[in-house]
Parts: sequence; C-alpha cells; structure tokens
Amino acid sequence: MTKFFGYSKVLQAENLCGFKLKRRKKWRKEILKEVHMNLLSLNLTETIEKFKKINLPSYRAKQVFAWARKFTDFDNMSDLPKDLRARLKEHFTSILLASEKELVSKDGTVKYLFKLNDNNLIETVLLKQSYGNTLCISTQVGCRMGCVFCQSGANGLIRNLTAGEIHAQAVAVNALNGGNLENRKITNIVLMGIGEPLDNFDNTVKFLRLIGEESGLNISMRNITVSTCGLKDKIIELADLNFQCNLALSLHSPFDKIRKQIMPIANKYTVLELTESLKYYFEKTKRRVLIEYALIDNLNNRQEDAEELKNLLKDLCCHINLINLNENKNLKGVSDEKALEFLTILQNLGLSVTMRKKSGSDIEGACGQLKSKFVKDSDAIGRDSK
Repeated sequence: MTKFFGYSKVLQAENLCGFKLKRRKKWRKEILKEVHMNLLSLNLTETIEKFKKINLPSYRAKQVFAWARKFTDFDNMSDLPKDLRARLKEHFTSILLASEKELVSKDGTVKYLFKLNDNNLIETVLLKQSYGNTLCISTQVGCRMGCVFCQSGANGLIRNLTAGEIHAQAVAVNALNGGNLENRKITNIVLMGIGEPLDNFDNTVKFLRLIGEESGLNISMRNITVSTCGLKDKIIELADLNFQCNLALSLHSPFDKIRKQIMPIANKYTVLELTESLKYYFEKTKRRVLIEYALIDNLNNRQEDAEELKNLLKDLCCHINLINLNENKNLKGVSDEKALEFLTILQNLGLSVTMRKKSGSDIEGACGQLKSKFVKDSDAIGRDSK
C-alpha cells in the first residue's frame, strides 16, 4: 500500500481524513486516490499544475475542469481525444459518488442517497422554493457529536468527507436537475446534512473555496450557511478567515444543564462561551448569526426558556429559527399550537424569530433516516435471500 502510493501520501491522506487509514482497510485505497487525484478536489490553478506535471497543456486542463463540474466521467468528455481520455484515467478520477436512491416529496423536496466510491452512504437534500433551490449537503459519513435528537450520528463517525466529496454532491445534484455551469439549478447551500462541518474543518473550508470559484459553480459565500453544534474554537477560526458565509448554531436550549442532556458538546463549551464566539463571528464578518432551536415538549418550550433566550442573545445580532422536531424515539416534539405559542412569546419579548417550514416530511425527512432505512432494508433482503 505505502509502496504504491508513497509514505508521505499516506500521512497526508490520514491527516485529511482525520485518523489512521490502516484502521479502515476496506476504503483506504479509494480515499488515498481521491485525496490526490480527484478533479473536484482541485481548483483551476491546481488542475493546470497537475496537468503540467504530466506534460499536458493548460487548455486541456480548463476543458477537463469544466467537464468534471458537469458530473461527467472521462468516457463522455466528447471533445477530448480517446488517447487523452485513457491517459487521464491513469492519473485522475472524475466521479466520486453515484445516486443509489431518490425520493421525491409532495412538496417538491428531493432526497438523494449517494453511494461513495468506498460504498459508504451519505444523504443530500434539494429544497425547491419560490426564491430558489437550496441544497442541504453532508460533510461526514456519520457524526461523533452524539446529539440525541439526530439520527445521522447513531453509529458514530465513520470518516470525514474530502473536499471533493462535499463538492461532488452539489455538482451531481445540479447535473441531475438539468443544470450546468451557465444555468445553475442550485442557488443556496446549507451544510446541515450528515456530520458536523466544523469537525471536518479543513475539508469544509476547501469546499467553500471550491464552490465559489468563478470558473466553477460560482455560488456566493453569502448564499451558503455553515451549521455547527457549537465547536467554539472552530467558530473563531472560521471567523478569522473572514469568509462571508452565514453561520448557524444549533442551540436548542439557553440552559447548560438542559443542553448537556441532549448535546454532549455542551460538556465542553458553555452557552456563554458559544455566545461570545458568535459575537466575534459577527464582528469579523458582519453576517447575522442564525440560532437553530428544535422544540422539545416540556424541555425547552417554557416561559423561562424564552426569557433566558432573551437574556442570552440580547447583545447578539441574530435570528432564531424554530424547528418542529422530527419523529424521534428519544424525544417528543410539540404540537403546532404549542409551537405557535412559543413563537409568540419570543416575538413579544422582542426577539427576531420565525418557524422553519417543514419540508420533505413524507420522504424520511429527518437527517439520517433514509440511510438508516436503506441499510436496514438491504440487510433484510440479504437475510431473506440466504
């Protein structure tokens, strides 16, 4: 393995993926290949440099760069000579994932189950709205944050996605909906799928740079939202990059005691520490922060919760997004009447707040549900066939 790829490449890939590859024998070869050779992990300058190293002209690099962002494999890059396509296959990969299953909701929401080159599964959701199409993207296979209301981390973290794999979700969905580089079918991106984006910091940051590249999909930072459960140090690090992306914090309670019951990260960072990091983010970027708040019956929807929210957020430029909790065996959501009641209390306290529109509730809407059901059904089919 190390003889084929080179020991330095093994170390580099381990660093990008977040742990030692020898512990993941089944997929380490594909990840090593992707880290160094995949076209969607490279910006245009890097693509040209790679082509120069194998004695290919820059105009070919620009052609291939554009083809890769159309979700096209080498065999279908029709304006390239066959011998060049064969040569490219020896040095690069262009396709990182395949659509395993698609579910379409009555409201137009589309949920994609993508299979990666190592057979791991991730979910991506396209939300079709009057003001444009928003794509909800995954950043990890699994998650190690352990939030009790989130199904995507039920089996822990398997591995980080590379920047190319995060990028590939946007490229694939754009193409699958008839889009191209001149006529995008995606206008907004939210990193709210499977995984904690700031726990995969380097790859998330590289993705943000790739997706906004003028010669690529060219999605503005201001149309991208990064969601986090509250990694304070990484929030500060992201602020220091002075990107113009939006930041969303999954708060869910203004009380540390309650937050610790549902979010293990609360044992490391207090709500006051998080609030200070959000203030710093706003000071650096001038971007209003979004506070995500999933309503849990008799836990965080009381009058005292509303009043403490006001005290906590009074000096922060933010907007609260109330969320109807998806069906969950661990926690109970609230009725529409209770949700409206809590919304009204917050509004009367002078807070900026709205209720998030529920989308795709009829197609395994909660993050991680489709993947879990697919794996469970596949296992059942496998047992029945024996």
